[in-house]
Amino acid sequence: MLGYFGPAGTFTHQALLTISDGEAMPFATVAEALEAVRAGVVEAALVPIENSVEGGVSATLDILGNGKRLMIVREVLLPVQFNLYARPGTTLAEVRRVLTHPHSAAQTRHWMIDNLPDAHVTEGGSNAAAAQEVADPASRFDAAICGEIAGTTYGLVPIATEIADNSSAVTRFVLVSLPTAPPPPTGADKTTLVAYMHADHAGALLEILEQFSSRGVNLTRIESRPTKTTLGSYCFSIDAEGHLRDPRVAEAMLGLHRICADVLFLGSYARADEVRPQIARGFTDADFAAARDWYATLVNPADD
Repeated sequence: MLGYFGPAGTFTHQALLTISDGEAMPFATVAEALEAVRAGVVEAALVPIENSVEGGVSATLDILGNGKRLMIVREVLLPVQFNLYARPGTTLAEVRRVLTHPHSAAQTRHWMIDNLPDAHVTEGGSNAAAAQEVADPASRFDAAICGEIAGTTYGLVPIATEIADNSSAVTRFVLVSLPTAPPPPTGADKTTLVAYMHADHAGALLEILEQFSSRGVNLTRIESRPTKTTLGSYCFSIDAEGHLRDPRVAEAMLGLHRICADVLFLGSYARADEVRPQIARGFTDADFAAARDWYATLVNPADD
């Protein structure tokens, strides 16, 4: 059974339905969903990891980077659109208190200022939970900012639609399991890892970046995250183009292992957008193979 960041009606639930129609278990928080994987309660769990507007999801990044190791085995991209939902009979002019998720609040902030400047927005655990709360006739909230699946699930009606400040926003979700062998390379893959510095010093980040740039590996995301040990101690959460089995990625990983205190491999998996990397001359698999063959002739020259 799969798990997901719930309750039913969240964008995570909507994303899960695009890859599985089987029975799934909702969890109230990202932490609970991922800990359920660690405990063997569910086989894998789908959680949000990145939004094109708000960036990385801190809870997911931090839990993946700490504790019993987990692995990303798949990603899902979901275009995100928000509506303002209320109980039947409520008008836009009557809305004074709105409940929503923090990321949803951030992505609709300007619309709210322009259209409901006097309304107070409260941030809660999820969009679906917000819709569920507003559906209660005794709720102190007048409306919820959420997606269509959440609003309709809990019997609300839209009183304003397409209220996102950025209509092209996309949220990225990852399916996380216990460690397993990465799926075979597809040619359009992504590798996620966390790099831990030995100590903070001038050029520490540059040393990490050089391991990728010198092998022709492009990064699609890099974020610093606190290690939760001492103030000022950070690690780097990274998404790189390519698969662990690609020679250029393998050599970058070996380089990181040499210079870092620790490197946490979180999976190589197919990109949901199927975008293949643009590999420069000198960094293809054939280029690496030719270099190894050439080196072999230096170490063991053929007899004349």
